[in-house]
Amino acid sequence: MTVQLKIRSLQTRLNWGLLNITRHSLALFGTVCLVLLLVFASQPDWRLSASERLLGWLESRHDAVANTETPTADDPVVSALPIMPAGALSEEQAAVTRWLSRRYKVSPEPLGALVHEAWTVGDRIQVSPTLLLAVIAIESRFNPFASSPQGGMGLMQIEPVAQHRALLPYGGPLAAFDPLTNLRVGARHLQALIEQSASVEAALQLYALATGQSNGLDYVHRVLAEQKQLETMTQLPKSAQVTPNSRL
Repeated sequence: MTVQLKIRSLQTRLNWGLLNITRHSLALFGTVCLVLLLVFASQPDWRLSASERLLGWLESRHDAVANTETPTADDPVVSALPIMPAGALSEEQAAVTRWLSRRYKVSPEPLGALVHEAWTVGDRIQVSPTLLLAVIAIESRFNPFASSPQGGMGLMQIEPVAQHRALLPYGGPLAAFDPLTNLRVGARHLQALIEQSASVEAALQLYALATGQSNGLDYVHRVLAEQKQLETMTQLPKSAQVTPNSRL
């Protein structure tokens, strides 16, 4: 009987010892996580490095997809986001890029590649490229790592669950953070909404609902106001070509 009591006492001590070790380990882990969060919050360069690492991983995923799949003419696979020199853009694309770069504090070289892709995708699916860029501006302010509590991810705040099939060729849900993939998938989604709606305004309200916007009418107003400004930018190169004699 005494032996059994000793065994039970020993087991109880062991259980309490393991519980204390686990408790202290979790406390230490939580402390380490808190310290890391504070360090990252105080070190913008470290946050930028982490973002660059994630973008590098996404780009490598696209390279792998491009090497293993054969793209179609209708929906080619996008590789890494290229650096687009200003000379490779049309005059209206360059004007839009400069304006967006100043307004949203984004480097013009990668932004130029995004603007160029908006024109390419927009022409292919018959959706205004300035509308696509306006949606990006309102949804994410051109932050490719933006996310929302409703599940939206990336530039156009697409939902990986709802767009699961569309994201598969690009590597899965995390590819939603890749700028070009997000633009292509989001543009297709917007095109589908436009086709099933009576107007662009109605389609934008459905898009707002899908991305968790609380006020659909305000969202439509903001997107269309942004698009109008972008359309103004596209007219500047043409007006600059008018000579004084031609005004007479």
